[in-house]
Amino acid sequence: MLISALLGKREEKRDLGINTPGLLDWFVFGGGKPVSSGVRVTEQTSLQCVAVWACVSYIADYVASLPKITYRRLQPRGKQRAQNHYLYPILHDQPNPYQNDYEFVETLTGHVLLGGNAYAEIERDGAGKVANLWPLRPDRIRVVLQPDRIIYFYTLPDGGEVALREVLHLRGFNSDGIMGYSPIRMAREAVGLAIAEEEYRARFLGNNANPGGVLEHPNQLTDEAARRLRESWERMHQGLTNAHRVAILEEGVKWHQIGLAAKDIEFLEGRKYQKSEIATLFRVKPYKIGVLEPGTVSYASIEQQAIDTHIDTMRPWILRWERKFNALLTPAERRSYFVEFLMDAVLRGDTKSRYESYQFARQNGWLNANEIRELENMNPIDGPEGDEYWQPSNMVGAADPAPLPAPNGNGRGLNGHDTV
Repeated sequence: MLISALLGKREEKRDLGINTPGLLDWFVFGGGKPVSSGVRVTEQTSLQCVAVWACVSYIADYVASLPKITYRRLQPRGKQRAQNHYLYPILHDQPNPYQNDYEFVETLTGHVLLGGNAYAEIERDGAGKVANLWPLRPDRIRVVLQPDRIIYFYTLPDGGEVALREVLHLRGFNSDGIMGYSPIRMAREAVGLAIAEEEYRARFLGNNANPGGVLEHPNQLTDEAARRLRESWERMHQGLTNAHRVAILEEGVKWHQIGLAAKDIEFLEGRKYQKSEIATLFRVKPYKIGVLEPGTVSYASIEQQAIDTHIDTMRPWILRWERKFNALLTPAERRSYFVEFLMDAVLRGDTKSRYESYQFARQNGWLNANEIRELENMNPIDGPEGDEYWQPSNMVGAADPAPLPAPNGNGRGLNGHDTV
């Protein structure tokens, strides 16, 4: 897929000081060095943490599920779906032959959530129009800033490096406008602690949920005898399958338990806290990843938190995508076309709330029957009646004259005078 986008010759690699760390740099200075809890944290290993997986997949799925619509601007105002525009089927249906729009956006959103950056090669046809969008592995991208442009170098499987002509670069929060910060790298200690706690808990249960201990022998044991005693004890009593087996201590051997009991370690509270920390990192409401506090979760609160999630968590990522998709259009095209994510579906309330809002809109004349039916995924009404707008009889335009009072039964107005 890179063939159509490779430069005819290698670009001069002038480094102005803003480059992505390569894969080796990340391994040595980032994921390769264990954090304080003793585990190694990279974008890949962080997904072993359930909370990280839940946050990333939740945001990526949410953003990917929204329809990506290319619109044509109407004059003097309004918009219309531009289904005949070349960009419409690429963004709405199939960015490349191997991925649909959902899979493409989900993949790149996952990349930027974990590493702060996501890349896709832009392939254009002979007329200069976008033909395909190819996702790229972010760990193989090296970014070099030159005086007049940014060059993206891609490392091939054979170790060679090529410069790409045009790249869609989705950035997260950053300080230089070039490279996004990796949330996982910035919060390595928090993520590492969550992974370490999970591993510790698994080992704890693997030891029959008992802390370590010491076998005390009254005599001096050789190294070989001590090794055989330890292995025999572990073989007979370690693991869930050996739970509650009776121990027989011979030759004056005594067992001394060391370490904290399970209730003192407070696994559940610690894990809940780490989940909340990671949810905060990704700006996800804790209840979305299973952290439920008594008294804080109700239908009303969850409904409001869902709205807050859309505004605080999802909207920034949606806007980032919209800006990048609009940049695929030429400046001349942007005067007539634009790309927007359709968010109506995820913001719809329950049936009662929707119908009440439809009733209000219909009676006040800013939605007709067919527009309401379209929002509910229903076919339009045959005939002109479905396109008619209602207007309350007691309302007139500000520039219209006030209506005359209606006549009474004897042909006289309400004030007793003859009507004209």
